[in-house]
This record gives sequence, C-alpha cells and structure tokens, in this order.
Amino acid sequence: MEANILIFRSNIKTNSDRISVERMLDIHPHIDEWTLDQQDEDCVLRVVTGRLSSRQVVDIVKGCGYICEEMQD
Repeated sequence: MEANILIFRSNIKTNSDRISVERMLDIHPHIDEWTLDQQDEDCVLRVVTGRLSSRQVVDIVKGCGYICEEMQD
C-alpha cells in the first residue's frame, strides 16, 4: 500500500505536550513516521501512513487532549 503524508495544524507546543502525543504515535502500528514542527506557529504535525485516514489521526491526537486539524493545500 502506498504511503500518504498527512499534514495537520495542532496545539502541541511544549516538550511535555510532545511527549504525551509521542507515546501514542510511536506505538501505533500504522504510523510509519511522524514529525512535529513546534517552531511553526501552527505546530505542524506530519504523519506518514499507508493505512490511516486523516480523521483517524485527528482522533488519535484529540484522544491525547490536543487540537488537531487537517491542513488543506
């Protein structure tokens, strides 16, 4: 299955915020890779996955207590 790069705006701003989300993203079997740009004002989260929809990623991050919205082109 081809991997997709999904891009989101979030409120994951601090290192402790990152650690909270990192636990869930690192252990998820369908997330191949992810990065978080906390220097960007939108705290951009990029997720590489071949199996998850953007809605599923949003649900994972929201489940950790953070805002997460897909960014459109």
